[in-house]
Amino acid sequence: MTILLSDYWMGRDKLYPLQLTIEVQANAAKTIARWNALLARAAADNVYLQADSNGSIVTSGWRPREVNDATSNAAANSRHITGEAMDGRDLKMLRPFARWCLRNLTVLQSLGLWMEDPRWTPDWVHLQIVPPLSGHRVFIPSSAPPICAALPEQQTAA
Repeated sequence: MTILLSDYWMGRDKLYPLQLTIEVQANAAKTIARWNALLARAAADNVYLQADSNGSIVTSGWRPREVNDATSNAAANSRHITGEAMDGRDLKMLRPFARWCLRNLTVLQSLGLWMEDPRWTPDWVHLQIVPPLSGHRVFIPSSAPPICAALPEQQTAA
């Protein structure tokens, strides 16, 4: 499965055209290219994200400021605002894609991707194209307590 710009925009390009700057568009193109490269690598191991009824695997792409401010638990300066992050739909409980990412951190590194700790993302995977302040490949996104248990792979990924 390939992510298209239309999947990433989620219709927000039409609703918020003034916030869709050239910089956001360039960042989004990089984000989607890196995600698609990662999806291809995972597919080689028969690991996939879950599509919704419309066939989209994107749970959150670009978020204009107003959308981000209305999004529960979103960081005030989320990388979604600048087009530098995306969330993909993972199977709750089994978490095949998150687990694959944790086992393949060198792939994330080679593609220039950083991942939110899955304990804060119970049924999605958040990846961004810029390092977090901690610099960690798998990072804790907030000071709020985790909302789900650690995955088995996190014992070696930490």
